[in-house]
Amino acid sequence: MTIPRTVAELTPEWLTTALDGRVDEVVAEPVGTGQIGSVYRLRLTGDNIPAQLMAKLPAADPGTRAMLAGAYRQEIRFYTEIAGTVAVRTPHCHHAEIHGDGGAFVLLLEDLAPARQGDQIAGCTVAHAHQAVAGLAGLHAPRWCDETLLEIEGFSRNGPEEAATLGELYGPTTDLFLGRLGDRLTPEDHDTVRACGDVIADWLVARPERFGLVHGDYRLDNLLFGAEEPAVVTAVDWQTVNLGLPARDLAYFVTTALHPETRRVEEENLVATYHRRLVELGVTGYSLDDCRQDYRFGVLQGPLVAVFGAAYGAATERGDAMFAAMIRRSCAAIRDLDSLTAQPASPRPDTHRS
Repeated sequence: MTIPRTVAELTPEWLTTALDGRVDEVVAEPVGTGQIGSVYRLRLTGDNIPAQLMAKLPAADPGTRAMLAGAYRQEIRFYTEIAGTVAVRTPHCHHAEIHGDGGAFVLLLEDLAPARQGDQIAGCTVAHAHQAVAGLAGLHAPRWCDETLLEIEGFSRNGPEEAATLGELYGPTTDLFLGRLGDRLTPEDHDTVRACGDVIADWLVARPERFGLVHGDYRLDNLLFGAEEPAVVTAVDWQTVNLGLPARDLAYFVTTALHPETRRVEEENLVATYHRRLVELGVTGYSLDDCRQDYRFGVLQGPLVAVFGAAYGAATERGDAMFAAMIRRSCAAIRDLDSLTAQPASPRPDTHRS
């Protein structure tokens, strides 16, 4: 099939072939701002097809498409090669296709309405945070320290070259970030963000004895919460999935989703919920204390994502407010946990999934 490049090319004829059903009519409604990609809700009429789907296409701007081609390829790989092997809730994928270098792709995904998107600025309830970290364990546990992940194209562990590149880029990127959003932060936050640059390269490659799939951007805006209680949590936007220390996802979520006052009270319980679910899903040789130490170590994921995202992403009013909130919360956690002095744990070769 010819791959659609615009929403106009998501015709009833193309959708009939892609969905293996009969589509008589399609009505498309844009969702989101389209900065990273174009997302549409499709309302379909026909036979043996879903009534609604979410369609993801590349960004309209050619330069953006070229820059994000690798991320597009990674999301396709997740849905076609990874999603069926993990226990995290994701949208069901009805069709996934990518051509050439990745600048042309299409994803047809389950529409999870009326589930509601999380709000990174407002934060979330403690109950929703527990559901989210339990779901995160469902991503990490099934492929915990699974060497076969390295056989999948596009999945790799960071090494000295990536660490050196990050070390070179972090300082200038921090300057850009603080130049734009520094007035929304305290002087103490400025100091914390800059201090991360002294350790970030070593941090990126530390603790290689524990690795697994990491979402890379597991935060509230990338989660959908069902209306029932306890809420079913679904993770979306898999363009940054790769391999790394699993607790980086945990620390990133907890420290950016909760206001510091709440996080200080609840983080021990949240780490325990995550660890308990890992064990339930078969991870052995990984103690709760190991998990606590990895959580403390992984908190630098917050500044890393927010600094680069704000410095190089398209500026929007909400985006600026979001990145500033994430930095304020994660910097508070770094200071509370003294994460800048955390040292890599000794290797534990017995850590594995049963």
